[in-house]
Amino acid sequence: MPQPLDGLSAIVTGAGRGLGRAEALELARLGAGVVVNDYGRPGRDGSGRSSAAPADEVVAEIRAAGGTAVAHHGDIGDHATAGELIGLAVAEFGKLDILVNNAGILRDRMVFSMSESEWDEVIRIHLKGHFNTTRFAAAHWRERSKATGGPVHGRIVNTSSESFLSGSPGQPNYAAAKGGIVGLTTSSATALARYGVTANAICPRARTRMTEDVFAGFPPPGDGAPDPLAPEQVAPLVGYLASPAASGVNGQLLVVHGGMVAVVERPKVAAVFSAAKDRFAHEELDGALGPYFAERPEGFAAPEILALRRAD
Repeated sequence: MPQPLDGLSAIVTGAGRGLGRAEALELARLGAGVVVNDYGRPGRDGSGRSSAAPADEVVAEIRAAGGTAVAHHGDIGDHATAGELIGLAVAEFGKLDILVNNAGILRDRMVFSMSESEWDEVIRIHLKGHFNTTRFAAAHWRERSKATGGPVHGRIVNTSSESFLSGSPGQPNYAAAKGGIVGLTTSSATALARYGVTANAICPRARTRMTEDVFAGFPPPGDGAPDPLAPEQVAPLVGYLASPAASGVNGQLLVVHGGMVAVVERPKVAAVFSAAKDRFAHEELDGALGPYFAERPEGFAAPEILALRRAD
């Protein structure tokens, strides 16, 4: 039976575990050949026996289910390595059609306690990692489009976070990186649309190794009930955004978890104040902005997004 992604190839970064693993499995189930990227090579366990790298385990899982996959063990925070990742997909499948940027780390700390390395590491893996892979994938799609004289099937699914939307106080590095990813997504969506490429960002809420402390107070339901925080709740949206059916979805930000997808509205201008002369004086700004914000104490962050739930 034909599948939505038959004949297409995909890359999923950070796909050895958790959310990336679920996304790679879903893309393969829908018919795509998948490059499973996850940093780390085979090693030895505590008893000295050889142990498979997480990416290799996911590849084996996909192949066991009848799918096609190959592993990549490189660090996507490295620019040249990201280029090699896109090159591997092209060498293995003849082209790249889908890029899912998922890889990330956490180094949570309040802004007044955060070290330079904790900031740099998170920005490097999340924001720079998204740029690195996007840069080489975009060049590939542009070249293909110019060679054929028409649009190609190109899909970018980036991973932002509700932490960016809600202003998470203990994650200044993570929130900044995830906000930057939204900017990268909208810029890429505008720049690449002419080539047939779409770029969208998701804000997933999922129980993974990286978020086990975050959701420690929300254990999985018992009695075999589905876990609303399971990574498998997020993967179907990624599969849809990667498909031909989503050709009209571009430059969007979507929150997804627990059987729910919420479309985040683009920012709107709430008010405009004009100076009486060429520029504002201090007193004039105080007279205009002071009363306005006295009645509207809320900031740009939207913590109410954290309360989103599936409608029963």
